[in-house]
Amino acid sequence: MEKLVACVQKRPDALCRLICFPWAGGGTSQLARWGKLFNDSIEVFCIRLPGRESRHEEPFAKDMTSVVNEVTSVLLKEFKEKPFAFFGHSFGSYMSLAVALHLKEKYGLEPVHLFFSSAHAPNSAGHLALKNGTLPGEEDDFLICMRIFGGNYEIPEDEDIRKNMVVTCRADTIVFQTFSFEKTEKNIPFSCDVTYFYGSDDKMYDAQGWRELTCGDTSFYQLPGDHFFLLKPSNESFLIKHITRCIENAGL
Repeated sequence: MEKLVACVQKRPDALCRLICFPWAGGGTSQLARWGKLFNDSIEVFCIRLPGRESRHEEPFAKDMTSVVNEVTSVLLKEFKEKPFAFFGHSFGSYMSLAVALHLKEKYGLEPVHLFFSSAHAPNSAGHLALKNGTLPGEEDDFLICMRIFGGNYEIPEDEDIRKNMVVTCRADTIVFQTFSFEKTEKNIPFSCDVTYFYGSDDKMYDAQGWRELTCGDTSFYQLPGDHFFLLKPSNESFLIKHITRCIENAGL
């Protein structure tokens, strides 16, 4: 499990686990540290995909199915053991949704809350445009590669870091484009509440469709900042407090 999951603050007596799924090209460093910011009732796991950090020698995941299969097979005992919630940012929103759908369909397991951030709702016009779009070439401009999912980025000055981020983001985009979700009027997959966060200065997202995933409540929160609004200390503090409140109100 240590290969797939970063957990910087183990809380064996926690009432709930928050599973975090990072953005395209991202690792675990930012979201895993949330584990030290939550109270003792919540333990944080951050998913580490192959091809980065301690898994840098492994080949990238080839599709969303392989990501879902790894996460569910490695963490199935933990999912069955105690309540869990998902947080996904940008590309991570689709990873978390794909895992949640699989857990519900195959095992009858459902998160107590789904938190999505800075991503088009599945099957929306914005989502389909990205899914069916043409990937930039390997040597194309950094910003083209990194802005596929949105937002303003500070360009790393180090050329090796920049190239590595482009390669990783491109690999994650290939995974994203293999994700599909067939939604019908009678098919409402979840009953848990859903919360969607986005940055005020980020690009506009086709987000209202997140409501269609659940018969529970859906809430939308705009926070100041760009695509990576969640990294601002004030926004991070809001997210920690709000996520805690939502989980504690889930009737665990």
